[in-house]
Amino acid sequence: MADPGLFTLAEARAVLAELRPSLDELVRLRADAAELSAAVRGGLPTTLGGVPEGKAAEARLDELMTEIQSHGVELKGFAPLLLDFPSTLDGVPVLLCWLEGDQALEWYHRTDLGFLGRRRLP
Repeated sequence: MADPGLFTLAEARAVLAELRPSLDELVRLRADAAELSAAVRGGLPTTLGGVPEGKAAEARLDELMTEIQSHGVELKGFAPLLLDFPSTLDGVPVLLCWLEGDQALEWYHRTDLGFLGRRRLP
């Protein structure tokens, strides 16, 4: 990274591409963990297993979240996934913003505005 702790747009896009398999796994495991948890609480039975499988899914989710954050990425939301990459735009502190379902990293918001100030990158 050019500045410690800050991403250029190219760097953020490269890290996002590197993380895609982990992000896809996290989304799948998040759904599995929800289904397993409901089954254990007495909901509809599931073919995914029971308590041991639920614990394993939770442990793997923790590993994936730690992996994402180890790249300097801020994990701001879990459902849906929301990732922020600290950066600057025209000298202004911003967060390059990726939301689950976005095809690419094409959004940002000023650090003082948060997600409500989300805009498409110029």
